[in-house]
Amino acid sequence: MIKRFTSLYPLWIVALSLVGLLKPEALTWFAGPWVVWALSVVMLGMGFTLTFDDFQKLFRTPGSLALGFLAHYTIMPLTGWAIAHLLDLDRGFALGLILVASCPSGTASNVIAFLARANVARAVMVTLTSTPLAFVMTPLWCQTLAGQFVPVDGWALSLTTLQVVVLPVLAGVFCNWKFPRAVARVSPYGPLVSVVALTFIAGSIVAQSAASVVANAGKLFLAAVLLHAIGFALGYVVSRLLRQSALTSRTIAIEVGMQNGGMAAVLAKKNFPLKPTAAVPAVFSSVVQTLVGSLVAAYWRARPTTEQTAAHLPAMHAPKESRA
Repeated sequence: MIKRFTSLYPLWIVALSLVGLLKPEALTWFAGPWVVWALSVVMLGMGFTLTFDDFQKLFRTPGSLALGFLAHYTIMPLTGWAIAHLLDLDRGFALGLILVASCPSGTASNVIAFLARANVARAVMVTLTSTPLAFVMTPLWCQTLAGQFVPVDGWALSLTTLQVVVLPVLAGVFCNWKFPRAVARVSPYGPLVSVVALTFIAGSIVAQSAASVVANAGKLFLAAVLLHAIGFALGYVVSRLLRQSALTSRTIAIEVGMQNGGMAAVLAKKNFPLKPTAAVPAVFSSVVQTLVGSLVAAYWRARPTTEQTAAHLPAMHAPKESRA
């Protein structure tokens, strides 16, 4: 039941967004501390799924992890900035799009990697690499690229990221280490809590900017499609140009193309209260990236790489390396 509910995550995002659009007063109460605590709970749940050994594994495949990290934190922020200029977005929306593009990959990327039959372990490791360092990379890119639109306090943004993203993840890892049995009992409910929390965040953001959402829906949808489609495409192409295998390239493409929309929404609400529209692109991003990611996953799932095909052949017939 829980798995079925969480698999319909895009539907719940759209449903709560429509409620916020058509009846804003039903969700405007979910603001301020509610939004911050909601994301903190989501990130705590992510921490519950990790162990200290997972962090140690980061050093076993440094090359592909470094590539995933660098590709994510260069391709996406620069693409977001370019799209904001290309579509001549309102300052608040431009800030929000760049903020979304500057966030780390979220846990949804690991789900897409699983559906695409990519290297899930490597996907998790890239997510684990990009998330704790978000308190440095996200404020840095926002201040550099979005400072021309509105003043950006990089230190305040960094502090918020530490509070609502990094510390909850580390707290979850600590709990998993010290209280493994208790964590094992509550972890199965983590995805359910995360979906509910993120859908309420999305709905409340739409409710507080309903008029702006209606007036700019087409342009914001296009911006989100371009951002994530380009992220997937360039993530794959760059990896192949750097001679990564097809399977690794697919994994990195997914990690580049997927963003932590919930984190972007909370950072926007907490750090740019005078620009309520800055949180709106995160809502469009959450829906669009799931749809685009699901399509990409279905396409790749139906077309296994030679590396994957070789894994099902006798060892004597398996090719030495995949280039497909």
